[in-house]
Amino acid sequence: MTRRSVRGAWAVLLTAVVASAAACTDDGGSPAGTVSKAASAVASAASRGGDVAASASAAAQEKLQNFKNGVNAGKDVKAGPVTEQGGRATTKITVTNGTESAKSYIVQINFRDPGGNLLDSTVVTVDDVRPGTPKDATARSNRTLAGDVTAEVGRALRH
Repeated sequence: MTRRSVRGAWAVLLTAVVASAAACTDDGGSPAGTVSKAASAVASAASRGGDVAASASAAAQEKLQNFKNGVNAGKDVKAGPVTEQGGRATTKITVTNGTESAKSYIVQINFRDPGGNLLDSTVVTVDDVRPGTPKDATARSNRTLAGDVTAEVGRALRH
């Protein structure tokens, strides 16, 4: 979903909630009070999407920090196009080890919308990558992502 369609969907949802709230107020409250409560609930639901992405990003950073003696290896890793698999956004990552011995990698993949907003972040470990031989792995989002989603390598470490 594009940012415009997400905003449009929220607008439709808010309109529906407001319209139904104005039509019936069983609790004796005013329609304005009910509308205010509904708008607050919609705003709260919208903000949780950002909270989920921030939480996933923090978890990914923690995993990267626990990867001991890691060397920056962002140039060794490429992320492919995003596809949907089992309800989740997935991307094939390819790791090419340019050193002279087998190495293990930990890779943070960020999933973004067309506006560059972070939707989700995940970490993939790729073990025993032989020198000069590309090795593939799959990064899968932590939650369902819809619309135009791209994947990028956020950070990659090897040891």
